[in-house]
Amino acid sequence: MNLFVAGLPYDLDDAELEEIFEKFGKINSAKVAIDKETGKSRGFGFVEMENDDEAKEAIDGLNDIALGKKPLVVKQAEDRPKKPSGGGGGGYRGGGGNSGGGYPNRDRNRY
Repeated sequence: MNLFVAGLPYDLDDAELEEIFEKFGKINSAKVAIDKETGKSRGFGFVEMENDDEAKEAIDGLNDIALGKKPLVVKQAEDRPKKPSGGGGGGYRGGGGNSGGGYPNRDRNRY
């Protein structure tokens, strides 16, 4: 089961997060979310536990306890929505010609 954990102290690292949860059972992974720009913790993370029953015990045992200034929020992680593959979306598409949408020829029929 994949768990979402919020309210983490900003100085907590992956190893410490794993240590907190391993008291409840086998941990497959523990990852604190890091801000790409600052390199600092975002105050939440994810823990993947091998056994669902142990994960539920961790939720019951750790939810609302205070590790720092804020109480922890521990719950089953929701599945991420699938990102569409390929293409991307919107924005300037370039081109032109007779399509009517291309920037270089947008005023072509005015003159």
